Amino acid sequence: MTPFRVEQLPFEDPSVKQWLLLDKRHTNWPVVYAINGTNQVYVGETLSAASRMNQHLASEQKRALQTVRVVIDETFNKSVCLDLESYLIRLFAGDGKYQVLNANAGITDRDYYAREDYQETFREVFEELRRQGLFNGHIKDIENSDLFKLSPFKALTEDQAAAIADIVEGLLEDLASGVGSSIVIQGDPGTGKTIVGIFLIKLLRDIQSIDLHDEFYSESLFSEFFLPDHAELLQGLRIGLVVPQQSLRDSIRKVFARTPKLSPSMVLTPYDVGLSDGDYDILIVDETHRLNQRANQSSGMKNRQFAEINRRLFGADDLSKTQLDWIKAKSTHQVFLLDAAQSVRPADLPEATVNALISSANAAERVYRLRSQMRVQAGGDYVQYVRDLLNGTAEAHRTFDDYDLRFFDNLGAMRDEIRVRDSECGLARLVAGYAWPWASKNGKAAYDIAIDGCSLRWNRVETDWINSKGSLNEVGSIHTVQGYDLNYAGVIIGGDLRYDPLTERLFIDRSSYFDKKGMENNRQLGITYSDDDLLRYITNVYAVLMTRGMKGTYVYVVDPALREYLAPFLSP
Repeated sequence: MTPFRVEQLPFEDPSVKQWLLLDKRHTNWPVVYAINGTNQVYVGETLSAASRMNQHLASEQKRALQTVRVVIDETFNKSVCLDLESYLIRLFAGDGKYQVLNANAGITDRDYYAREDYQETFREVFEELRRQGLFNGHIKDIENSDLFKLSPFKALTEDQAAAIADIVEGLLEDLASGVGSSIVIQGDPGTGKTIVGIFLIKLLRDIQSIDLHDEFYSESLFSEFFLPDHAELLQGLRIGLVVPQQSLRDSIRKVFARTPKLSPSMVLTPYDVGLSDGDYDILIVDETHRLNQRANQSSGMKNRQFAEINRRLFGADDLSKTQLDWIKAKSTHQVFLLDAAQSVRPADLPEATVNALISSANAAERVYRLRSQMRVQAGGDYVQYVRDLLNGTAEAHRTFDDYDLRFFDNLGAMRDEIRVRDSECGLARLVAGYAWPWASKNGKAAYDIAIDGCSLRWNRVETDWINSKGSLNEVGSIHTVQGYDLNYAGVIIGGDLRYDPLTERLFIDRSSYFDKKGMENNRQLGITYSDDDLLRYITNVYAVLMTRGMKGTYVYVVDPALREYLAPFLSP
């Protein structure tokens, strides 16, 4: 391919006017450009740099920007430029050096002629811009970061884009008519439910603050929504994102802090919602299945707050009320993201409650199903295969192209391979079921897991563990990795999950399960959890752990009988 070039000039009227006269491609050719200031950047593409630069120079929002860099290549066309624009926006958002000023216009991940060749050019463009000081990190580091993975600037899959478009259209109609709504988005692990929630809240905020003289939406997948009437409908609306899981919530808050029109204060706990002054117009709820029913909470304060919120919202401490009821009572419109098969504790919403929520939304034709697998390269078939294995219903060994699925009979060997993978591509970690006590929490020199001469410790930190110092030498629990991506996951299936070859059934060993909240009976509601109940939660835990790895999953099993059962299914 013809080499590209990056032309640089000051972002000021005289310099731009002079530059436009130097080459016909400055006025009539598809190009991609980045305009940056001290801590902000805007990325765009255009067929006419001349008209677009004049528009940007007239923009109030971009007055603090100082330098323009234009990427010109004789082989570029509109599709290439749209793809490169999206690529650079994602990398700028993930790098964190600059705050990205772009609205969430959004384009789908569309193919075009010679795309693979162009994407190699894109990497070269990135390296040139990095050499010029526009990026801090390397591509591998950026793509492995939470800022990148949880950024609202995404090229959406077709089903994600279709769901978002339909949801926004319905919300605008409901707002216009004054009717409330409850929407459900379902999806297996890796289908991008969290990304849809984050993307949606950024899109709504962009529509809410539209400036038709400043932004350019004609190429947007969602251009039909960027209208003054829609912006007026959204004016003054209070919008929040509810995230039940602490670790994921903290990571999303960091992303919101770096994203224009979003704020960390928009990322809420269920308690934040229940105790807030005033109601919300729209609440988007991630991991809805992890909302709590009335049960013994993590602290005495949380137990008191649960009762207080019930009294505040319902006039009495009604034990039947759940955090789902809080969400509905405190908002007019709700978008629930869920996968009931990822419920991992008895305190989570009851299965019947989740099913009733889905049925109600389905009756209103407000259920959307995400099917495209974004995380696991093996695709949705692998996710189902894992669930079948853990349900005892898998019938035949399967292999998955371009996915590194391995079974280990030595934990030390698996640990060593995870370290090799981490050195190659980063984000390779050991994870395990809660089948060992957390001795190192109070005794820093203690080891928690000791098998075959291999001694390991649980995660030292409970938030952002994956990116924390020393995490490569530790083992993460379900509570540190649910909702996150890894490149490779080394999964240790502990003695809490076992196999009976006589009945050909999996069963649990309570004496080897150390998540107190994971098997605690519900005294408030008078519920005692049977071994079959706990089997559902424990197998869900391992299904989540075995679907974290994008490029590969390695498995080591403690129970000899379970090892013998799983080995034929997981070996190459």
